Amino acid sequence: MTVRPYNLFTCNTTGLNFTDAYHLIGPVPRDPILSIVSCSVSVSVPVLRTAGNRLTNSRLSLGEALMQGFSVNYSDPYQRLCSECSRLGGQCGFDSLLGQPVCICGDRPCPFTLTLPPEGSPNATGPLLDGSSNSKLGMNIGLPIGGAVLAGVGLGWLIFYCRQRRKQRLAAQSAKDVSKEISTEASSKPLSTPPSTHFAKSIPSYPSSNSDLGRDSTYYGVQVFSYAELEEATDNFSASRELGDGGFGAVYYGVLPDGRVVAVKRLYENNFKRVEQFMNEVGILTRLRHQNLVTLYGCTSKRSRELLLVYEYVPNGTVADHLHGKRANSGLLSWAVRLKIAIETADALAYLHRSDIIHRDVKTNNILLDNDFHVKVADFGLSRLFPTDVTHVSTAPQGTPGYVDPEYYQCYQLTEKSDVYSFGVVLIELISSLQAVDTNRHRHDINLANMAINKIQNHTLHELVDSSLGFETNSVVRRMATLVAELAFRCLQQERDMRPSMEEVLEALRGIQNEDLNAHKVEIVDILVDEDTEPLKGGVTPPSPDSVATEKWASGSAPNSSG
Repeated sequence: MTVRPYNLFTCNTTGLNFTDAYHLIGPVPRDPILSIVSCSVSVSVPVLRTAGNRLTNSRLSLGEALMQGFSVNYSDPYQRLCSECSRLGGQCGFDSLLGQPVCICGDRPCPFTLTLPPEGSPNATGPLLDGSSNSKLGMNIGLPIGGAVLAGVGLGWLIFYCRQRRKQRLAAQSAKDVSKEISTEASSKPLSTPPSTHFAKSIPSYPSSNSDLGRDSTYYGVQVFSYAELEEATDNFSASRELGDGGFGAVYYGVLPDGRVVAVKRLYENNFKRVEQFMNEVGILTRLRHQNLVTLYGCTSKRSRELLLVYEYVPNGTVADHLHGKRANSGLLSWAVRLKIAIETADALAYLHRSDIIHRDVKTNNILLDNDFHVKVADFGLSRLFPTDVTHVSTAPQGTPGYVDPEYYQCYQLTEKSDVYSFGVVLIELISSLQAVDTNRHRHDINLANMAINKIQNHTLHELVDSSLGFETNSVVRRMATLVAELAFRCLQQERDMRPSMEEVLEALRGIQNEDLNAHKVEIVDILVDEDTEPLKGGVTPPSPDSVATEKWASGSAPNSSG
């Protein structure tokens, strides 16, 4: 006698009608039906426990049980790590670059390595799946032929899952491209480092991480250096190698193994936004290419023992050094050099604005000079892309006192016109050789911008201009300095809508430079004409080039009188 299973059902597929299909509920290997029948194809499908029970009791058809679907509980493979992180006071995050969780303490990775507690301990956390009523129950459905169809469906889900994972990786990479990183004060400022024992306390000193990227790796397209490599390049960050000291870190002179001379920025631990600014600086500098912007060679990994930025070394200090710092008495900043510095700085800022970037910390300490006095604008830690949300405000300190747009204190927004205001202060510094803020001056003149506006409005510009430039004796310098002062006056307007754009400032400065060149051409022509004429009777000395130029500016060319 042939034993027929109680749970047979009919399966119609490919136009054929199979009546020897059956289903099993529960742990299939122990089901007694397997000792009676066998099938060529079997497929396991998860169903709800309640649906399986009703199907077994014949209160639900097979089709109805399948249509109710099934429950899935997500099992987090990192749950125990994150639980341990929370127990130690941190917050669990995920590093998309490494593909693993990271424990965050405040605004930085925690300075310890997570270790899992032993299994079975009070702090050990088991898997999320438990034996709840909604857990899945295996159901085997034997099909002579139709199992291949379900296998195809499973393959489709696998392809869909892989595509979703790829989209997530691409989205994470895109997010990295607009990340933000730390300000570089790569300037030559007077040595003002605290004693080394105190300095060491202000620098992050996390345990070395195996996740630190190797030397041949890249980050945002620039080289990633190891901490040990830069430590060796700077002679263990020797105080004798320190070039300057900024608000976010110290800058050190270094020589890489390949012979490149570099400036290494070492970021302070006590700056709570240093990681954001570190990423901001790297992200911005790697997307920009301009002859008057400092070049970023590379950095350490953001998970390194310390955050370090590596720049080209610019050897001739800052504009501030030459105007009112340790190089101020060199006498190398003639009027022509100062005008060239103004033009090259304006060119760099105009390029930033064309690239939709606001510098937000324009000042003479951030304008580096090479040996030929060409400009390299630095310090992009505070820089930002133009805001897309015009209602966004920031109450965090922005920029440097003496250079900050006065409208910032009213609306807490910085725009490209804020850079224009700061550049106006730089122009006044180039004219006067005075600091942007000096508490030793009269209380009405502590702020250089206010002082300059008063002098210009009262027609006492001669009291502002650096006497070493020859403002009183050289009419060409007087003319050029007056035009630059008038341009600075426009940049320093209280209302930003009244200020010119950086492109307009650049065009105006180039026009002033062309007038300077044309004035010198006029002098040469007049001198040659004087040499061709007969000597004046009575031994009268011919006019000097300055006096000739002054006459030209005042009344233009006059016809020669006959003797």
